[in-house]
Parts: sequence; C-alpha cells; structure tokens
Amino acid sequence: MAAPRPSPFASLNAHMSEHTDVFHAPRLPALLTLPFGLIPGRLNSAALAQILNRVFQPELADGELDFLEQKVMRISVQDARLHYRLTLRRGRLEAARQGAPDDLSIEGNTFEFLLLATRREDPDTLFFNRRLRLGGDTELGLYAKNLLDSIELEGRVGPLLAVMNQATELLSRFGVQRR
Repeated sequence: MAAPRPSPFASLNAHMSEHTDVFHAPRLPALLTLPFGLIPGRLNSAALAQILNRVFQPELADGELDFLEQKVMRISVQDARLHYRLTLRRGRLEAARQGAPDDLSIEGNTFEFLLLATRREDPDTLFFNRRLRLGGDTELGLYAKNLLDSIELEGRVGPLLAVMNQATELLSRFGVQRR
C-alpha cells in the first residue's frame, strides 16, 4: 500500500501557523493597493453585488439573506483599501445609497477574507481572534457569520477557488508585514 500523499497545503498550513497572529498576519504591499483607491466605492460595491447575486442565488431565492433587507452592510478590506457597502432590495443585493448609515460592518485584511472564502480557517476562529471584526448590529452580524459558515463555495465559484487558494498561498509566503 502506497504512503498517503501529503496535503498540497501542508507548507501553507505550517507557514500560516507561524505568521497568522494579529501582529504578523500577511498583508498586501501598500504599493499594490494604490490603484484600488482610484475606483469609486459605489462602483466597487455594485460590481461585488453582481458577483454575490450569482454566488448566493440559491440563498437569495430561499430568502436566507432577507435579514439584510433595507440594512447596510459595510465590508472593509483594509490592506487593499477597498470598502463595499451593500444592501438587499427586492431580493437582490445592490450597492447601498450614499449617506445611508452602516448597520453592520465586517473588517479585515485580504488574507483573512481569503482564509474565510477558501475554508482554510473557520469563521468562528477568524472572528473570535479578531482577525475579522464585526461591528454594528450584533444580531445581523451573527446572521451574516452563520450564513458564511453554511455555504459551500466549491461548486459555485469553480476555477476562482483555485485562484483564491493560490493567492492565499502567495500572501502567506510573501505578504508578511508588521502592522
């Protein structure tokens, strides 16, 4: 019987355990984030809403995102200088109108959001260790966290998942910076 093959993520997991505490978490180099600041926030939010409407189509159809109806959720990817403001209207996610107050905020760096999306780290762990931070309405935050925890992305995003896994690997190896 052949010996079991090591996980393709073994080196990443070993590296992550050394460099993923709050003070040493990988971050995007500041020079790479410069162009992101030139894109208007509402345009970023509208683009993300279109993507999420496709990814969450079954949940939207089942009303599982209704907790966001007329509520504003802000997602801040701090090291990338990206801020998204989303709301749910008539069963679809869309960019929130300018000036509407945030009901919920989720903040973190690119690496933590990639860990969440690729399932390399449990959402509870990311939030408990404050690597991803929730603000605003606690009940909305719990709904959002539980929804993220329940969705299996593998069959929905196809090749994008491989790209996100590679980006996570790359950031873990080369993106370590002190905060």
